Amino acid sequence: MSAREESGLKDAWLVVRSVALWIVSWLHFLPICTFLIVLGAVIDPRKNDWPQRAFSRNILRVAGAGFEVRRSPGFDPTRTSMFICNHVNVFDPFVIYSAIPQFVRGFELESHFKIPVYGWLMGRFGNVPVPDVPSREGLQIMSDRARAAFESGISLIAFAEGSRTRTGHVQPFKKGIFSIAQKLGVPIVPMSIVGSYEFFRTGHWMLRPGKIIVYLHDTIETSQTARSEVDALRQRVQEIVSASVEEFRLHRQSEHVENVVNAEVRGAKNSRRGL
Repeated sequence: MSAREESGLKDAWLVVRSVALWIVSWLHFLPICTFLIVLGAVIDPRKNDWPQRAFSRNILRVAGAGFEVRRSPGFDPTRTSMFICNHVNVFDPFVIYSAIPQFVRGFELESHFKIPVYGWLMGRFGNVPVPDVPSREGLQIMSDRARAAFESGISLIAFAEGSRTRTGHVQPFKKGIFSIAQKLGVPIVPMSIVGSYEFFRTGHWMLRPGKIIVYLHDTIETSQTARSEVDALRQRVQEIVSASVEEFRLHRQSEHVENVVNAEVRGAKNSRRGL
């Protein structure tokens, strides 16, 4: 069999596999998600946190993704923190909830809280409203709301890029969330989601075999960080998050080159045998 024929069979298998996994995933998602929403409406979300975690982990498992969490020695799982990670695809919330070992919530556009039912649920589950239009006043409002969440023992997750990656690389981090962390003096935990882009790319529908690895890096103190050092803090966190992502991508590229060379060698041997 030629390398082109092998590639065609592999592509066909990936299509069939993806269709099957999406069907099973939706059959799993809809009833259980509905149940958890109803449960969250009548029971304090903090008291039913473990079913949500189990559901998130099963979402990844049913979709065919392997999953692993790697904690750095300097990561403190007991401290309420601001987790900052790269934004990859629609599976990010399930990845995050499966990885962070404490009660955590995210930021949500303020206008979303006005959507019937959905908005009430976002408030009920403890998400933090973010003003739709960026401004100095809006940043202050966001800071006050984040402070209230931290003081009640809720850790927050932020996608500092502001949008999902389309290339697999980590995009430039925005400064706002770091200004809030510095102002409140809350610790930051850089968090790298690795392998998720290769598993599912935004703008595509294929679910590829793969393993998602989450790196929870060393906790970074901000209590002694000056306002003038916020940009340096932003750059430091971005470099930490990006390093794990880029290392993985380089490894995958090397593997791909090796596989192509091996396929060509096999094809040449088969051709000689055919002669």
